Amino acid sequence: MLTFWGQRQRYCDGISRRNFLQIGAFGASLTLADLLRLKAAQDPHAIRPTPHKSAIMIYLPGGPSHMDMWDLKPDAPAEYRGEFRPIATNVPGVHICEHMPLQARMWDKLAVVRSLISVDEHSDSLVMTGYTENVNRTAAHPSFGSVISKLRSGEANDVPPFVSLRGGGTPGTEPGYLGVAHRPFTPSGAGLENLRLASGVSAQRLDDRKDLLTKFDTIRREIDATGTMKGMDSFTGRAFDMIASGVVRKALDLRLEDPKTRDRYRGIEQFLTARRLVEAGVGCVTLSYGGWDTHSSNFKELRRQLPHLDRGIANLIQDLHDRGMENDVVTVVWGEFGRTPKINNSDAGRDHWAPVMSALVAGGGLKMGQAIGSSSAKGEYPKDRPYKVQNLLATIYHAMGIDPAYTFPNGSGRPMHILDDRNKVEELL
Repeated sequence: MLTFWGQRQRYCDGISRRNFLQIGAFGASLTLADLLRLKAAQDPHAIRPTPHKSAIMIYLPGGPSHMDMWDLKPDAPAEYRGEFRPIATNVPGVHICEHMPLQARMWDKLAVVRSLISVDEHSDSLVMTGYTENVNRTAAHPSFGSVISKLRSGEANDVPPFVSLRGGGTPGTEPGYLGVAHRPFTPSGAGLENLRLASGVSAQRLDDRKDLLTKFDTIRREIDATGTMKGMDSFTGRAFDMIASGVVRKALDLRLEDPKTRDRYRGIEQFLTARRLVEAGVGCVTLSYGGWDTHSSNFKELRRQLPHLDRGIANLIQDLHDRGMENDVVTVVWGEFGRTPKINNSDAGRDHWAPVMSALVAGGGLKMGQAIGSSSAKGEYPKDRPYKVQNLLATIYHAMGIDPAYTFPNGSGRPMHILDDRNKVEELL
C-alpha cells in the first residue's frame, strides 16, 4: 500500500487541511478492484451524464476579493474601491480588474456571476457540494465530482471519472453518503509512478497474472456452495486494464506536451494537467490555486497572484476552444466567500465577507460574454439577481446533462436530492 500526502493549507481559522490518498488500498482497506466493484453497485436505472461532458472546478482557497477582481467599484469612496482600476473587456459594458488583461481580451468566452450569496465558513464544502461543512458533518452530501463518479459507475473506461489535483480527504472532495468508492483519484506525490507497470512486469506478464486470477476464481466458484461466485471478477480485470492502458499516466505526464505549450503554462502547470485530463475523458477535475485569505496586504498579494491566475484561466479556456471542446467542458472559478468591501485598518487588508461574492464560468454550452447580477454601489450586498451557490451548481449540473433533482439513498436509505435549491442561473441558459 502506498500513501501520498498533499500539501497542507492553513487559513486564518487555524484549521489545517491535509489532503491524503491511499493508492493500492483506497481508504478503508479497498483495493483498486474493490473501488471499481463498489462503483458499479448502483441503481440500474440511474441517469448518466451526457457523454463526453466534463467539468473543471477551480477553487481559490481562502476567499478571493470580489471587489478587486470581477466586481470593481471605481466610483465608491477610496476606503472601498481600493488600489486597482477597472479595464474594459471585449464585451461592451463589462469591466474587470486591470491585472487580468488576458481575460478581458477574451470575455466573449467567459461570464461572471457577481451576485452570489455565501456563508462565513473557511471551507470548499459549500462550493463543491452545495452545503456547508457544518451541515455535511451530519448530512454528508457528496461533492460534485463524486456525483459524476457515481453516475458513471460501471462504464467500460480505463479513465477514472473524478480526479482531484488537490489531494483527497478535504470537505470538497469527499463522497459523503455515496461511499468511499467515489473518492477522487489523486495523482499527487508519487501517484504517477503507481500507474506504471511494476519493474520487470511486461504487458504479457500482466496478462498472465489476470489469467492466474481467473483460475483462482474458478476454484472459488467450484467450492462455493451458495453459487454466488460468477467467475473472474471483471472489476479486477478493469483494475489491471487501468494500469496497463496508461491513458491516465500519459495525461499526467506533461513531458508529452509540446514544449511551447509547456512554456505557456510554466508555473501554472495544474491548469495544463486539468486540460489534458478532460481530453483523456475524465468527467470532473478539481484543482486549487493560490491563497486568498488576505486579511493584510490584500493589494500586494493580488498584484502577485492575479497575473498568474489570469494566465492560467486564459490559456485553459483558449486551449479548450482551439480543440473544439468549449461546449463539452464547463469550467467554474470561485472561492468560499468574498472580502469586506471596506478595507480594514491592519495593513490594507480585506476580511471575510459572505453577503456577496463572484464566480467565473466558461464553456459547457452556456451563454458567455456577460456579467450577471450586480452588487450594491459599495460592493456590500447583491443589488439585483441574487443567487445562491446551489443555483450555480444546479446550472453546472445542467450543463453536464444531469438533473439536480435526481436522488440517491443516503446511509439510512432515505432518498436525497443532489441539491435542494435547484433553480438555475437563467441568464447562463
